[in-house]
Amino acid sequence: MSKVTVMTDSNSGITQEEAKQLGVAVLPMPFYMDGQMYYEDIDLSQEQFYERLAQGTEIKTSMPLVGDVADAWERALKECDEIVHIPMSSGLSSTCETALVLAQNYDGRVQVVNNQRISVTMRQSVIDAVQLAGQGHSAEEIKNILEACKFESSIYIMVDTLEYLKKGGRITPAAAALGTLLKLKPVLQIQGEKLDAFAKARTVKQARSIMIESMKNDFEKRFDSADGAKMNLSMAYTYNLEEAESFKEEVQAAFPNNEIVLQPLSLSISCHIGPGALAVACSKKIEFC
Repeated sequence: MSKVTVMTDSNSGITQEEAKQLGVAVLPMPFYMDGQMYYEDIDLSQEQFYERLAQGTEIKTSMPLVGDVADAWERALKECDEIVHIPMSSGLSSTCETALVLAQNYDGRVQVVNNQRISVTMRQSVIDAVQLAGQGHSAEEIKNILEACKFESSIYIMVDTLEYLKKGGRITPAAAALGTLLKLKPVLQIQGEKLDAFAKARTVKQARSIMIESMKNDFEKRFDSADGAKMNLSMAYTYNLEEAESFKEEVQAAFPNNEIVLQPLSLSISCHIGPGALAVACSKKIEFC
C-alpha cells in the first residue's frame, strides 16, 4: 500500500498548527502589501492582515510561487510515495491550473484535485482526503472521489461593507455608493466555481435569515437531506468572532442535528470582502467504505 501525503494551501483556512494535528502539509499563500511579500500564517497573522487592511494598505493576493510548490512536493516525496494536492477552486484562481501543469513532471506521483472548493468546504475536502488515505486509497483514487462530488457544496456569505467589493472591481463605485446609502448587506454565494451575487438584505438580521433559509433549501432540495444527516455544516467569519458566535447559535437552532465547525475565512477571500462578513457553508458527506 502506498504512503499518501495530503497537501493543501492556506486558502483552506487550515493553520500550520492545525496541519500538524491533522497530519497534512499546508502551503502558505503569499500576499503583497505595499510591494512587500508576506506568507499567510508564517509572517502574516489574521490580526496583522486586518490591521493593515484598516490602514488602507494596498493588498494583493498571489498564487503560490511555482518554486515553493515544487520544493514542498520534493520534500514530501522523500517521505511518502504519493501526494494528493488540494488547491483552491480553479474558478477563483489560476493556482489549480498551475499545479496541474507542474504535476505532469512527477510521473503520476502527484495528483492535483480540482474540486471547486474554497475555505471551510476546502478544509472538509482535506479532512476527507486524510480519511480516505487512511483507508488505503491511492492518490488517484482520492482525487477521483473528491472530484466526483465537487459541486455538492454551498457557501453563503454576508458582506458587512461594500468598500472591498468596490476596490476589487466586483461592483461599480456608483452601486457601492447606493448600497452604502441604503445600508445594504449583500449575500454572496459560492456553489462551485465562482463567487456570485445572491441576495440583498437591508439588515444583518435579514441577511442571517436569508442564509439560514437558503441552507435549509439546499439541504432539502439539492442534497435530499432535510434532517442534515448527509451533510457537513460549517461557518466562517472575517474578524468578528463575537458576531460569528452569535450567528452560530441561530444556525445551530435551525440545524440541531448537525455539529458546526466555525473557522475564520481564508485571507484570499477576506481581502475582497473585508471585515465583519459572516458565512455558512455545507458539503455532502462522502460515503466511506
